Amino acid sequence: MGRARRSILIDTDTASDDAVALIMALRSSEVQVEAITVVAGNVPVEQASRNALFTVELCGADVPVVPGAGKPLIRDLQTADWFHGRDGLGDHGYAPSNASLAQGHAADTIVKVVRQTPGIEIITLGPLTNLALAVDRDPALVTNVSRCVVMGGAPCCEGNVTPAAEFNIWVDPEAARAVFRSGLPIELVGWQLCRGSAVLANDDIARLKSFGTKLAEFAVTCNSIAMRALHTQTGEIGISLPDPVAMGILLDPSLCLASS
Repeated sequence: MGRARRSILIDTDTASDDAVALIMALRSSEVQVEAITVVAGNVPVEQASRNALFTVELCGADVPVVPGAGKPLIRDLQTADWFHGRDGLGDHGYAPSNASLAQGHAADTIVKVVRQTPGIEIITLGPLTNLALAVDRDPALVTNVSRCVVMGGAPCCEGNVTPAAEFNIWVDPEAARAVFRSGLPIELVGWQLCRGSAVLANDDIARLKSFGTKLAEFAVTCNSIAMRALHTQTGEIGISLPDPVAMGILLDPSLCLASS
C-alpha cells in the first residue's frame, strides 16, 4: 500500500499565481485537498471564486470551493487587478466553470474541516481574513492544525506594494495580526523567497510550454499580464510565482533548507 495522502485546506484569492499553486496541489500525489476557501484580495471574492472553480475543473478534480470574506476586517478592499488583469487570470476570457460553489461561508468551512481532520495542514495564498474569522469563531481549532504555511510578508526585503509591505499582509493587517497571535504553527514564506531565481525565466517558460498540455499552457497564459507587470515593477523578466513557492514548501518540506 502507498503512503496515505496528507490532508490540506487551501485559502486563496485566486489569481494567476494562485491558479498555478492550485494545480500543483490538485495534481499532487502527496496531498488530499479537503476544501478550497476563497477570500477577496487580488480580485473581488466573486471573481476569485470563479477562478478557483475554473482551475479545479481544468484539473479534473472534485473539491468544494467555498467563498468567504468579501473585504478585509475593517478596511476597504484594495485589489491587484493592475498586476493580474481584471479577471485575475490575464483577461483571456476563459469560459466559466459548469460547477457550482459550495454552500456556506469560508470561515465556517475552515472550522468544520479542521475539527473533522486532526493534523490537517493549511496554506494561505491571499489575505488572512478568512482564517482570522475562523480562529475568532473557534480559537481551539489551532490545536488541530499541524502546519500553517502563509505566503506573505516582507520581513527582510522591499515589499511589493510599499517599501515595507507585501500585498497579502498589507490588504488586511488586522487579520494578519489575529492569525499570527492565534497560536497556529505558522511557516511564513516571505516575498524575499519569491524573487530572483524563484522567478520563472524565459527558458523555464519555454520548457513548460513544450509539455504541450492544457495545464502547462494555462499556467503560462494566465500569467501573461503578471509577467509584464513584474517587469514594469521590478525590472525582472519572467513569471513571478510566490504562491507556487509557498505551495512547493507545503508539498515538500525538504525544499526549505533554512528557516529563522
